[in-house]
Amino acid sequence: MSSSKSPERVALLAKGSHGNEETKGRWWRMRRVLDLEEARQQLLLSLPMIISNISYDFITLVSVMFAGHLGELELAGATLAGSWASVTGFSFMIGLSGALETLCGQGFGAKTYRMLGLHLQASCIVSCFFSIFISILWLYSEPIFIWLHQDPQISKIAAIYLRHLIPGLYAYGFLQNILRFLQAQSIVMPLVWFSILPMGTHFGIVYILVNWTSVGLKGASMAASISLWILFVSLAMYVACTKQLKQTWEGLSSESFSYILTFLKVALPSTAMNCLEDWAFELLVLLAGLMPNSHIYTSLIAMCVNTQTTAFMLTGGLSAAASTRVANELGSGNPEKAKSAMAATFKLSTILTLAIALALVFGHNVWAAFFTDSSLIVTQFASVTPLLVVSITLGCFQDILSAVARGCGWQPLAVLINLGTYYFIGIPIACLLGFMLKLYDKGLWIGIICGLFCQGIALLSFTLFKQWHRIDLSVESGEETQVFV
Repeated sequence: MSSSKSPERVALLAKGSHGNEETKGRWWRMRRVLDLEEARQQLLLSLPMIISNISYDFITLVSVMFAGHLGELELAGATLAGSWASVTGFSFMIGLSGALETLCGQGFGAKTYRMLGLHLQASCIVSCFFSIFISILWLYSEPIFIWLHQDPQISKIAAIYLRHLIPGLYAYGFLQNILRFLQAQSIVMPLVWFSILPMGTHFGIVYILVNWTSVGLKGASMAASISLWILFVSLAMYVACTKQLKQTWEGLSSESFSYILTFLKVALPSTAMNCLEDWAFELLVLLAGLMPNSHIYTSLIAMCVNTQTTAFMLTGGLSAAASTRVANELGSGNPEKAKSAMAATFKLSTILTLAIALALVFGHNVWAAFFTDSSLIVTQFASVTPLLVVSITLGCFQDILSAVARGCGWQPLAVLINLGTYYFIGIPIACLLGFMLKLYDKGLWIGIICGLFCQGIALLSFTLFKQWHRIDLSVESGEETQVFV
């Protein structure tokens, strides 16, 4: 048998070798565009979070939508109430529960599993304590709205809506604490299973209470409270009964009271960072109430805020994954991998943001119809849609940068950035354009776009030029030690 190769076989081998090189080349180019392994890891972590976040927040959003179909006045009142609930209640609860990302995350990494359950109980005690004061604020919301120069009729309807949402506030705070407790242990799928059923039943509950009973508007907020409690109870039963959490949940203990101060030291800065951003958006709804035809502009701005919030629901899973990955890699002494993780998140966010923008451009009339039957408001919403696409695009990238700041431990810095960009740049520009130049709803939204742009530039500058490091938080002493890597 001859050892030499025939010309045909040589050509075939050369072609096969060339084909393999082309395949490897395409694979290498794809990996340079996107780190596929990192992207896969982040998607597995973020997708369940996206689904669960949408389910939780859609409960309150769907109630506002059902109230809006009762009339323009009811829509304005329900949207004002929803904005006020977010400003004074829900954002506060989310910020407080953010402390568990640090305390439970570090405790799980250090294998001090018992501490996770104690921190969870301390957080629920703190949430309940603050919920009492927020409930009192909601009970007297009507005179507060009137003092803020809101329309008296809209203020009365918003106050009625808020009173029946008070029970849901307590459930929402407990729910956010359990969510962070499970996420710290990378147990995310139960969040999906226990959120889909309550979201599905909520449509039935709110439809029956609003349309089949005499409670009307009250039924919309009552349904939200009922569904939030169903969600909390189901997750609490899972935590108490599953064997998967037997190391981190040993049952109720009075020892948790001794960790309240430690929890507050971490929770209050986290709350400030979260609330300053959310308050800027909700402040636009109050400003819209000062304009002529306030019921129209209040509804429009509130719809824009709810749309922006919905977009944040979708990108919130990616931002949570980015924060987790950045923190994990910095904790392991790998700042370059942390930066690579951030880059992968930015690329995934670009794809997701493009999809959201296209959906809004082509489906804005359908989306607006979920909130109202008024053709005037639907038409006005269409004229604001291009500005809304810009704000969503900027907001999604800013959300990732804020997640990186949380992962790096830059919360105090982020608080200053949020304060400066929103309240010294964005809101003043919104007032100038909306009132003095009479651009009304468009002027208000252009102002918030300016704030988002400046915030993104500031966060990006610190992300690129500030040294990345990990922070060790001593739970016992409450002191922070920066460890540079």
